[in-house]
Amino acid sequence: MPYDIPAPMLAKSVPAIPDPARFEGGLSFEPKWDGFRALVSWDGEAVEIGSRGAKPLTRYFPELVDAFARLLPGPCLIDGEVVVPRGAPGAQRLDWESLSQRIHPAASRVNMLAETTPAMFIAFDLLARGDRDLQPEPFSVRRAELVDLLGGVPHPVHVTRTTDDPQRATRWLAEFEGAGLDGVIAKPLAQPYAPNKRTMFKIKHARTADVVALGYRIHKSGEGVGSLLVGLYSDDGRLYPVGGVAAWSNQRRLELIDELAPLVQRDADGEALTGEGEKSRFAATRQDSSFVKLRPERVLEVRYDQLEGWRFRHTVQFERWRPDRDPGSCTYDQLETVAAYDLGDVLV
Repeated sequence: MPYDIPAPMLAKSVPAIPDPARFEGGLSFEPKWDGFRALVSWDGEAVEIGSRGAKPLTRYFPELVDAFARLLPGPCLIDGEVVVPRGAPGAQRLDWESLSQRIHPAASRVNMLAETTPAMFIAFDLLARGDRDLQPEPFSVRRAELVDLLGGVPHPVHVTRTTDDPQRATRWLAEFEGAGLDGVIAKPLAQPYAPNKRTMFKIKHARTADVVALGYRIHKSGEGVGSLLVGLYSDDGRLYPVGGVAAWSNQRRLELIDELAPLVQRDADGEALTGEGEKSRFAATRQDSSFVKLRPERVLEVRYDQLEGWRFRHTVQFERWRPDRDPGSCTYDQLETVAAYDLGDVLV
């Protein structure tokens, strides 16, 4: 029987690299990989890959299932991240778009993508080895066991690098973003594994940008604004959708309906115009992705962590309305440019 896959241990956001001296036993720092969190169970006969949200990922990554069965030295339960690298050696980076495309209902497409954009697995914790439950052990012990188990295993299975030096972790925070990574994780060395508890710390880049409100989706409750779609202007004057703002309170969702009503685009009969947005690959196929179109006249400031291609990588956070800003001034030029960094140098 495969291991029981627990809920993963989580991290809470902090604004800067923590001081290890504040923690009994100190801290271990590691890169924050930007992929699908995955707990891998291998009992010597069957592989199971579970996600953070308890959604099985096994069928979407057949190349990893094959690799785990061939390469893992013995039964184990591993916590880590599934990522997809793109680019030539020496100029590789993580590619979120290629990774997200792997969540597809058609087995033929999954198999095709497994060949054209193969994934790899970054291991960063070991929860069980053989019949030993390692979750009660401190991270220092689990990390040593992880390196002992997987240190010699070849690609596509990797063990994340770590350091106990906060200055080196600060450099990683600045440099590794250029390879598509998401920040730095700090783990107390003396703590056991704590499923579904935020006992780790994550340090991510916090940036702001002025964006234009393009439309809104109705909340899943059927009342109020669930998310606000926002955009940026390119050099040629085209307005591109770049992401969404969510996490409004119940009261605020209802207030926004009235506040945004004067901006709603309407047809000749006075009916609100709607558009069709992207659907989450993890959501049910019946998910409603339609949105109410707004005239691009209102500017807001948002907090974001990084840009991937033409879009914000994650849902952005509302900061404030900017009535003093002209929508045409909301361009990509305001966004910080990150220097490229080779993924291979992160894996060393």
